[in-house]
Amino acid sequence: MTKEDNPDGFIPPHGGYQNMLSYKKTVIIYLATVRFCERFFTRYDRTAEQMVSAARSGKQNLVEGSMASGTSKSMEIKLVNVARASLEELLEDYQDFLKARNAPIWDKDSREALFVRKLGANRDASYETFREFIDTRPPEVVANILICLINQANYLIDKQKRQLEKAFVQDGGLRERMTRARITERTRQNNPFAQNPKRRS
Repeated sequence: MTKEDNPDGFIPPHGGYQNMLSYKKTVIIYLATVRFCERFFTRYDRTAEQMVSAARSGKQNLVEGSMASGTSKSMEIKLVNVARASLEELLEDYQDFLKARNAPIWDKDSREALFVRKLGANRDASYETFREFIDTRPPEVVANILICLINQANYLIDKQKRQLEKAFVQDGGLRERMTRARITERTRQNNPFAQNPKRRS
């Protein structure tokens, strides 16, 4: 929904989550996590189920928050926080996977991590950008790739949260916008020139 759809309304533009970098990153993480669990866990492994659920929550709560933002900024902030918490849980799962196998976690400035971060920094990056690595590399490498991607997503979501909090403090929520809209309408109705701006006394 855009401002042009309802220029006089008090419900602001909302939705458009498909264009958010944070959402695009969580789509990659979700699809890659599904594939990771298919490759490296047995079908009914409880850990795999929890990891896929956390990855999906990270994605879906951004969707729901974006759509809820039109009528509830506080709900949007809450859902974005849930998305962030879900990704943190998933990050811990990948780190535990590596620790349990005595496998190294890449340093953020390592050659491998920098390569993944560079790929992920492309605004057009998608699951296809990483598919070959997810499908062919050993579990320790794939887990580290996912850790890099989750860290990127968490950075974007943290930035998004700060912007939402600032906007909420400055503009308020739906109740404040409704009040401003009513005051504006009453002022217009009480203005004898509002309907005919060319009229003169």
